[in-house]
Amino acid sequence: MTSSATSFDGFSEEERAAMKDHARELKAAARRQSQADKDAQAEQDVVAKIAELDGTDRVLADGFHQLLKKIAPELNAKLWYGMPAYCQDGKMVCFFQSAAKFKARYATIGFSDQAALDEGDLWPTTYAVTALTPATESRLTDLVVRALG
Repeated sequence: MTSSATSFDGFSEEERAAMKDHARELKAAARRQSQADKDAQAEQDVVAKIAELDGTDRVLADGFHQLLKKIAPELNAKLWYGMPAYCQDGKMVCFFQSAAKFKARYATIGFSDQAALDEGDLWPTTYAVTALTPATESRLTDLVVRALG
């Protein structure tokens, strides 16, 4: 059966770059000695990655990072596919994804399946964010508190 539709060539350049970032993150984490060393270095890596972001992405990522440090200090920051992510007991709970990294219209804040956000048979796990206003911060605070159970 032939088709005139274009074929899927695999992952985009941005997706391949994110996977390479993730492989480097895993190798770097494996080389660290103690869990405390791993956590401290991972936090530094996240802060450095946020500083590399441009414009609105940097403002949003830093604001989300600071918000999490305030409302959920028990979360450990780490890089996940080259972007800031936050873990509880070694399991990723939420993450920030810049708009520029995937040439998207807006940045997103997402939650993994470890987040306790279940609402019936259908619920959102990723949220577009364009500004951190008091209302946005309030909504994110509610989501993070719920996500942590």
